[in-house]
Amino acid sequence: VQLVESGGGLVQPGGSLRLSCAASGFPFSASVMSWFRQVPGKERELVARISNLGRTTNYADSVKERFTISRDNAKNTMYLQMNSLKPEDTAVYYCYTFYNGDYWGQGTQVTVSS
Repeated sequence: VQLVESGGGLVQPGGSLRLSCAASGFPFSASVMSWFRQVPGKERELVARISNLGRTTNYADSVKERFTISRDNAKNTMYLQMNSLKPEDTAVYYCYTFYNGDYWGQGTQVTVSS
């Protein structure tokens, strides 16, 4: 199983970023996928989750109406569109799935600062 995130970076408050997670080594289209984030000294928190066919999504209250999770099963890729970014969104963002065990990507840094 391999999960590779990309798309992080530095953005000003109110800006947007789109994260991608390229997946391989497991049946992607049969798997629930999630985005988590972590700030140093704090526990990793769930940001958003998407069902295997993308019909059901769940969001943390702190990102509802601003973030959108999606997936392209033909490309084995999951996305997180982040709009109206706030400084408190600054974190390392991780892609996650469960397939006979927990699998995490290496993470991508998102920094929201002026």
